[in-house]
Amino acid sequence: MTEKTAVTPAGHTTPPARFSHGVRKGNILQVAGQVGFLPAQEGRAPVVAGPALREQTLQTLANVRAVLEAGGATWEDVLMLRVYLTDTAHFAEFNEIWDDFFAGLKEAPAARTTVYVGLPAGLLVEIDALAVLG
Repeated sequence: MTEKTAVTPAGHTTPPARFSHGVRKGNILQVAGQVGFLPAQEGRAPVVAGPALREQTLQTLANVRAVLEAGGATWEDVLMLRVYLTDTAHFAEFNEIWDDFFAGLKEAPAARTTVYVGLPAGLLVEIDALAVLG
């Protein structure tokens, strides 16, 4: 039986509860919801990339990518992405940022679900991913 392995990229902040940034079992990698925190710095509380949707989204995507890479995956391996936005007014801007970010993807884009949620103060977006390797 294949073991389940936690995936934690170097520089990621410590989760606020007992969960992994990612979990790999066999050829499946689930990336936990990532937010726009900058890489961790010793002795400092997590810092958000900035107050704007663009900076938070780009940092969030960088954090998702870091977990994917630490688990042996790339964007090409991702089947599903779930996006959590705090404001319905951000949808159009988010889609523009998204389209620019994934413009160079060679394969069919991953499926995506977008929902609106409450996140801790100052956070505008959270993204998780499911990848299948090989």
